[in-house]
Amino acid sequence: MTKNDNYMRGLIDKLHIEQNLSKEEWTALISGRTPELAEYLFALAREVQRRYYGTDVYIRGLIEFTNYCRNDCFYCGIRKSSSRTRRYRLSEEDILSCCRRGYVLGFRTFVLQGGEDGYYTDERMVHLIHSIKDLYPDCALTLSVGEKSYESYKRFFDAGADRYLLRHETADFLHYERLHPPSLSGVKRQECLWNLKEIGYQTGTGFMVGSPYQTPELLSKDMLFIKELSPHMVGIGPFIPHHDTPFAKEPSGTLELTLFMLGLLRLMLPKVLLPATTALGTIAPEGRELGVLAGANVVMPNLSPKAVRKDYSLYDNKICTGDEAAECRDCLERRMESVGYHLVTARGDSKM
Repeated sequence: MTKNDNYMRGLIDKLHIEQNLSKEEWTALISGRTPELAEYLFALAREVQRRYYGTDVYIRGLIEFTNYCRNDCFYCGIRKSSSRTRRYRLSEEDILSCCRRGYVLGFRTFVLQGGEDGYYTDERMVHLIHSIKDLYPDCALTLSVGEKSYESYKRFFDAGADRYLLRHETADFLHYERLHPPSLSGVKRQECLWNLKEIGYQTGTGFMVGSPYQTPELLSKDMLFIKELSPHMVGIGPFIPHHDTPFAKEPSGTLELTLFMLGLLRLMLPKVLLPATTALGTIAPEGRELGVLAGANVVMPNLSPKAVRKDYSLYDNKICTGDEAAECRDCLERRMESVGYHLVTARGDSKM
């Protein structure tokens, strides 16, 4: 083992013990990773993961209820300017039908995810939240509908929403500007996350791995921001380009770096809920299994109606049938069991 390998392994050990590194140490570790260091990291990540969660992998029923969006993020396939996107909105009855089907399948968390669609006013969202919670009081409800005012977030929380997912995408404000139009800002995005925590949500954030212009230094800023925020959930996945965006010809993020970042997140936030995302399953057939072996403990099969799954196209080649379909829960269960884990149908609240 070289002197550099010893130093890198020492950084992983320090992270394991102290659950934090300096910006310079994060940058060195991410830049200097090797397959051998990754295996060492993953072994420690699994040890921490099993200490708090055993071999449980929680399932969330994902309902992608609208692909209309007022924003024009440069990486997103449902951005406002994507002229070839076939737009749809699910009615409240459609959404409740998804919940009914999911409940029978054993789901006890529903995730309502959509673009920032003005049709879903606060009044409509509050009514929808009440309807779901009245019918399924034993279930957790997660929202992922973008940036809202403090007052809107509070209304949703008071109506019964339990969790909120809002990926910060990048903690560096200049990098944020290179990924988004001028109408959006990293300052506002982070302010929303602090508001969500203050209100009392189980709050989730995250970032794309391998997004355009990203460097190890920028990833180190992401880790420092996440440590400071101390979210209950962190969702990361590889950047995958969409053909109808300004980043259509940019290279995808890699499975290798995404897995490495998952392992680092598990050591930094031992009790965090960490999804093995759909994007991982898109770039590699066994991506989600590898994600769990790197420290993840959540999967989110799709409960959306089959007729619209292909239209919620954030990136190219997104898996939307087969194992991604909630109806194939048994397939996903077998996949998890093949690597020594099992799906559980509990709400799966954060232990942080």
